[in-house]
Amino acid sequence: MGSKGSVLVGMSGGVDSSVTAAVLKHAGYDVIGITMQIWHRSTTFENPGAMQGCCTIDAVDDARRVASRLDIPYYVPNFREEFSDAVVDDFATEYMQGRTPNPCVRCNQFVRFAGLIRRADELGIDFVATGHYARVEWDEDRAEYVLKKAVDPAKDQSYMLHTLKQHHLRRILFPLGGMAKTETRTLAREFQLPVADKPDSQEICFVAGKNYKEFLRQHVGEIERPGPIVDSRGRIVGEHDGIHAFTIGQRKGLGISSPEPRYVLELRPKDNTVVVGDRSDAMVPALNCSRLSFTGSKPTGTFPASIKIRYRTPDRPGEVELTSADSAFVEFEKPVWGVAPGQLAVFYDGDRVIGGGTIDAGIAAA
Repeated sequence: MGSKGSVLVGMSGGVDSSVTAAVLKHAGYDVIGITMQIWHRSTTFENPGAMQGCCTIDAVDDARRVASRLDIPYYVPNFREEFSDAVVDDFATEYMQGRTPNPCVRCNQFVRFAGLIRRADELGIDFVATGHYARVEWDEDRAEYVLKKAVDPAKDQSYMLHTLKQHHLRRILFPLGGMAKTETRTLAREFQLPVADKPDSQEICFVAGKNYKEFLRQHVGEIERPGPIVDSRGRIVGEHDGIHAFTIGQRKGLGISSPEPRYVLELRPKDNTVVVGDRSDAMVPALNCSRLSFTGSKPTGTFPASIKIRYRTPDRPGEVELTSADSAFVEFEKPVWGVAPGQLAVFYDGDRVIGGGTIDAGIAAA
């Protein structure tokens, strides 16, 4: 047993999780590696070699080579059913309803950390760890663990982790949260890891080549359902093949001609309509969200926060009003662009994650 206890490290075959395992072993932990088998590439596309990310056979091979280099135990348990039910089916359903889901958040919430902690309990392991860029600290004043942004703002992944709760945070280690990506690469070379120069994956792991249409066609069958594209006044300006191919704020690939740029303002699944307009029309001062989750003690009433509405957008100052036990009204100090139902609104107090919810609708100015 390592002097600091045992830790189960989720290994994706990438440089971040590999360095996580190496750093923890070097720090004196007894490290065990695990890769969750969540998606079998032979069940997706005719060209399985096009798949990338944390679910491929190549990724498992890379993780196994890293574990061998570090001389740590390594396992590949089957999580296909949990992942399919909680993430893949939800992803397809949301897209077909004109929403823009974030499957990585849902995976973290329902599969990754629940699965890691369950396996750790079964094996009598003290902690779990992943290669996410975020920080977990004990806050004496709040008397609870807090989830914070990573030191490197370009790599911060706290948005993706806002559904973590106290029983998760007390067991989780994020050793990369205080590092820049350049430091991670340097450590990978110092540890002589075979993935030191492996590029980062930018794709959703179960959607090869970012081809959402092909994924949806194979997962749910026929997806084309033509309908009208209308402007903000209701005038028909074009036709679409299915609202699943659009997201709020989208400008390219609309299939319409216009002297001015047009953006998707609204998707109406009930009447199968796509609404477009000027960029200014896509600016909204408020939103409604539900399916709330908080990392610690739940706030009450109304509270100030900075709000992030997409992973790669900056926080925007505003105010959050809890309108029920599981819903909130968010009002921004200034209107924001691209509020998309299905994405997440995450609330921050400085660099501390308060919690967040799933966006139901942007609220236009009265």
